[in-house]
Amino acid sequence: MQALILLSKSNNDPKTKNTILKFIKANGMGIYRWLAEGEYSQWAIECSPINEDFNFALLRKNAEQIKLDLNLVSNSSRRKKLLLADMDSTIIKSESLDEIADKAGVGEEVARITNLTMRGKLDFKKSIIQRVSLLKGLNASLLEEVVQETDFNKGASLLAPVMKKDGAVCYILSGGFDFITNRIAQKIGFDGSFSNSLEVKNSKLTGNVIPPIFDMHSKLKKLINLINEYNITTNDVVAIGDGANDLEMLKVAGLGIAFKGKPKLREKIITQLNHTDLTGLLFLQGYEAKEIF
Repeated sequence: MQALILLSKSNNDPKTKNTILKFIKANGMGIYRWLAEGEYSQWAIECSPINEDFNFALLRKNAEQIKLDLNLVSNSSRRKKLLLADMDSTIIKSESLDEIADKAGVGEEVARITNLTMRGKLDFKKSIIQRVSLLKGLNASLLEEVVQETDFNKGASLLAPVMKKDGAVCYILSGGFDFITNRIAQKIGFDGSFSNSLEVKNSKLTGNVIPPIFDMHSKLKKLINLINEYNITTNDVVAIGDGANDLEMLKVAGLGIAFKGKPKLREKIITQLNHTDLTGLLFLQGYEAKEIF
């Protein structure tokens, strides 16, 4: 069945509703239902399907100009049974490895490598080995400071509780490290996490990653393992991430979402949240504000 069009935006500006309604009218669309009509500064609306030959690319371009997210979503298996979320720059605001590097005094160099990696310019495995090597000798106690200083992206704490009420299971799949992914997953209600491990000896980082390295291909393999474990299909999966390391996972998921994605990801993944916060993942599945807040 043809997907409905969803518009969503996070904004406490009272003019937002009129902006959305004007956009709908100007583009010959009709209102099907509001999913969020200003509750907690959330705006999300499903629009009635327009003619089959409508120009989605042009509609999205027009929506981008007024900072609205516009997506097509399938009505088949709309609410997903498995959520897989990247952590760095998705669930949390920062890149955790960059935060560790700042404490080691090599923040600028590591951030540069991270940026190239997330844009798909560097191989992830080689990149993580190179970045972690720069942390050799760092006191492991500083890792706890990174955990305590971590800030969540808006809406992160709502995802698992809302979806689990509907019977879903939720995991973090990250190229980051388990000292933080395990804590983050537990704090916001996820069922667990899969990530990398830093080697520590005598309370100091050795500069090594404990193999095997959890990378883009590992995320896809874990997705396949989990759907087999829970006896579901790829169409039952929603996955979200921001970087090239998430590409394979997002392409295979029934609903793959680029969240404020790097250019390479936005080129490949059509469902995008560029302006909306993480609650957009719930609205894309048809959840209404009254089910979320």
